[in-house]
Amino acid sequence: MSEQQSPATGRLYGVGLGPGDPSLMTLRAVECIAAADVVAYHSARHGRSIARSIAERHLRADHIEEPLVYPVTTETTDHPGGYRGAMEEFYEEAAARLAAHLDAGRTVAVLAEGDPLFYSSYMHMHKRLSHRYPTEVVPGVTSVSAAAARLGEPLVEGEEVLTVLPGTLPEEELAARLAATDSAVVMKLGRTFPAVRGALERSGRLAEARYVERATMPGERTGRVAEVDPESVPYFSVAVLPSRVAAATGPVPAEEPAGTGGGEVVVVGLGPAGPRWLTPEARGELAAAEDVVGYTTYVDRVPLRPGQRRHASDNKVESERAEFALDLARQGRRVAVVSSGDPGVFAMASAVLEVASEGPYRDIPVRIVPGMTAAHAAAARAGAPLGHDYAVVSLSDRLKPWEVIAERLRAAAAADLVLALYNPGSRSRVWQVGKARDLLLEHRSPDTPVVLGRDVGGPEESVRVVRLGELVPEEVDMRTLLIVGSTQTRAVRRGPGGGTDIVWTPRRYPER
Repeated sequence: MSEQQSPATGRLYGVGLGPGDPSLMTLRAVECIAAADVVAYHSARHGRSIARSIAERHLRADHIEEPLVYPVTTETTDHPGGYRGAMEEFYEEAAARLAAHLDAGRTVAVLAEGDPLFYSSYMHMHKRLSHRYPTEVVPGVTSVSAAAARLGEPLVEGEEVLTVLPGTLPEEELAARLAATDSAVVMKLGRTFPAVRGALERSGRLAEARYVERATMPGERTGRVAEVDPESVPYFSVAVLPSRVAAATGPVPAEEPAGTGGGEVVVVGLGPAGPRWLTPEARGELAAAEDVVGYTTYVDRVPLRPGQRRHASDNKVESERAEFALDLARQGRRVAVVSSGDPGVFAMASAVLEVASEGPYRDIPVRIVPGMTAAHAAAARAGAPLGHDYAVVSLSDRLKPWEVIAERLRAAAAADLVLALYNPGSRSRVWQVGKARDLLLEHRSPDTPVVLGRDVGGPEESVRVVRLGELVPEEVDMRTLLIVGSTQTRAVRRGPGGGTDIVWTPRRYPER
């Protein structure tokens, strides 16, 4: 409520009327309308106002009515400022009309369907007037709550996240956000419906999506989005993705028994650390999975979901883990196999595809969902050391002999490639980093910058820059990634207070 500037000015009410049924108006909304001298409401050029029709029984003959008629209702206009310019001019004129009443000491109630501060035209009046006049906003039941109530399905439960989206977003953006969230409501359908339906399909969530039209109002309609005729969809309709928790823990419909659908395996990259680097697609696949399979450390990074089964195992049983996941998919389960970083970079994608290429599993669908790599994460923290050609090599000799590793290091160093070195050491492998350093020094200056990125993105993150000749193997463990520069890579100390080393490799390579 803003500070009253003069006892002579009127009071502004932003009155939420709820989703359409007049009986869902709050007592406070009715009181504010009764106290008002002026009742304002928005309408299209045809003059009919849904807001007025909801509040009609509470209007009196002595109320001064101020219909605020939109000049346009689509983005087609000959206004020199285009649609946005036409609407801004309209809001300024409407605010001036209401200000004239308020200056005369009249109390003004601006009616708003749903809630005044939730996708409502009242907000444009509020921004222009609330700092000038005493103002009260009366909340109302939103169409989101009304739609869930009419469907009779929970929206969110436990720690689920609800995302509210305008259907006017680009289809690709909608698809990304729908894939990443637990529950969602998409507003403003009408002519946006085909794109919204396309986004739901692209995100793999069309089967879950419910449709609600004119919730609590005459002509209400509910159903499945997939079955709705796009030509029949009005603006006052929403698409709803209800709670997944409720679906997982509620009764299973007789026609959809668990585990009898088309099973599949999705290999999901979790990125190098926490949820900030998890892609929307990966987040969506993890939420949709019935089973999560992976190395214990990585499975523990996946949020717990009711009804979802988790199968954690040791880090050295990749083939057995892949076979187990594919067997679950053969039973009709939707399985997510998780890997740190990107699953195609020294991780589970190869292991799953190798087993999936064998006879019993060739018909099982397998998809790979990429993730940010540890090399890219460490490089970004240090600057841009991967700015030119580079090679990625694992120093682990568990699955290939050291002689192969050494040959590849020599070849990459001779070609003057930047090197990203994975799996440099562990408790049982303590000598590889020293051997690799000595091999690289045959082709690189001892002053070559080396980035040591440890637990990048995690709670124990550290990023240091040392010189190749000063690299101490004992300071490198399995959680460290090394980036060894080429002859062109630069390290410069910059920034206040002594600064930090910034490493980059120029995009232009000198002619020989």
